[in-house]
Amino acid sequence: MNEILDGILNTVQSIDPVLRTIVAGIAIMLETSVLIGLIVPGDTVVIVAATAVDGVGEGIVLAAVVVVGALTGESIGFFLGRWLGPRFRFSRLGRRIGERNWVRSELYLRRRGGPAIFLSRFLPILHSLVPLTVGMSGYSYRRFLAWTTPACIIWSSLYVGVVAAAANTYREVSDNIQYAGYLFVAVIVAFLLLVVLIKKTISRREARHLATARDASPDGDGMKD
Repeated sequence: MNEILDGILNTVQSIDPVLRTIVAGIAIMLETSVLIGLIVPGDTVVIVAATAVDGVGEGIVLAAVVVVGALTGESIGFFLGRWLGPRFRFSRLGRRIGERNWVRSELYLRRRGGPAIFLSRFLPILHSLVPLTVGMSGYSYRRFLAWTTPACIIWSSLYVGVVAAAANTYREVSDNIQYAGYLFVAVIVAFLLLVVLIKKTISRREARHLATARDASPDGDGMKD
């Protein structure tokens, strides 16, 4: 296992760090853009790039670029919603999302307001839909950024920090510990399972707000702060 893992990690690390970082930023930008987020595995690209981080400085740069990429992707969604409005929702591309998901996003925003923007970064489908829906709602871009930026920072720091720390620890002990490769894989799998568990927990918790929003009167006062 150590030899196989060494080969994979060395191959990733042999790629120019600037190129790795740029690719990770672009991948997460596409992942957080409308619909593309349902196809492009941006988090996978970030994980692979993080395994090659060499030093704290490089890790900070990668995390910062990922945050910028995520904010850029979400801003694209926001302004598409602001400029195109319902026309995008009823376009061929918008119809592929499904009316149920559009309604779900609207109800979620109506019920939760700003916290919905923050939490959507950690929720499947909604992390691509919410920025677009927020743009359609008339919510200010400045307030949108105020809620989504901390979420992007937390997400990026966790992914880059945990994976980079695990990879560097593996490199330090792999020559002395025979099963270091299995331990590294176990750490990454455990981290991903924890991420899935957190997402499912948030999804179940937020489902109650969606259910409450469905039962509420459709004539609300708009999004809350």
